[in-house]
Amino acid sequence: MSELRERMSNAMCLRGMAARTQETYLGAVTELAMFYHRSPAELRVEEVPAYLLHLIRDRKLAYASVNQASCALRFLYRRVLGRPEAGFDIPMAKVPKRLPQILSREEVASLIDAARTLRGRTLLITTYAAGLRVSEFCDLQVGDIESAADRLCLKVRQGKGGKDRYRLLSPRLFATLRTYWRDTRPQRWLFPNRAGTGPIEIQTAQRIYYAARNAAGIAPEGGIHGRRHAFATHLLEAGVDLYSIGRLLGHGHLSTTSRHLHLARSKLTGNPSPLEVLAPLG
Repeated sequence: MSELRERMSNAMCLRGMAARTQETYLGAVTELAMFYHRSPAELRVEEVPAYLLHLIRDRKLAYASVNQASCALRFLYRRVLGRPEAGFDIPMAKVPKRLPQILSREEVASLIDAARTLRGRTLLITTYAAGLRVSEFCDLQVGDIESAADRLCLKVRQGKGGKDRYRLLSPRLFATLRTYWRDTRPQRWLFPNRAGTGPIEIQTAQRIYYAARNAAGIAPEGGIHGRRHAFATHLLEAGVDLYSIGRLLGHGHLSTTSRHLHLARSKLTGNPSPLEVLAPLG
């Protein structure tokens, strides 16, 4: 696998793929090799779809995760091993559409209050107040906080799509981050890992969220990414327009942001049912 791994890593670097995408793709290829105990270059055409079926039926992985593995293997065989796609068809599974759990404002406040440490509390406040993806949050550096009075913002380095972006930094969030910095004095990474050698791991951030959620007695649905949904939905309920919310979330298309329309309660409450409209005609 070492030679093949290097070839695939080089191919992804040449195409400018994001570091986390490279890590995910290499992980998917490694798991395929471990499953068959052979190099992926030695596998027969029909063995890869059989492996994807194993992920769905036996490991019960979500279709989104299987599609991610499918993309990784498609890249490996088409771009690295030089096998034409027509001769190595890897189907993409249809992802069931489910409504995400949206925490109310009261639940968000309870979640923050339930955090056991200043670090955990600041982590939860930041993910909600800035609408960050968990990967963007984990990679925040101390130097990404721009504190000029006329330019309060957070810089997101190499977010989704490999782009640098700026995120909302409210005065209240800035005050929270300043209190956290004075207490912990992080050096490079705003939220470093336990050893202080790199950023906090995504799994660690998730564990902090789960611990606070359980302590607050909130239904165990979804993960820390749900706070990003809450960020968008609560802004929409407050009357902020979709275009502005999309800019804050870093969406490339308005259609992506519009998915939050059906989650905003204020868009439904107060509107009459068609039956009520017909009532005066009776």
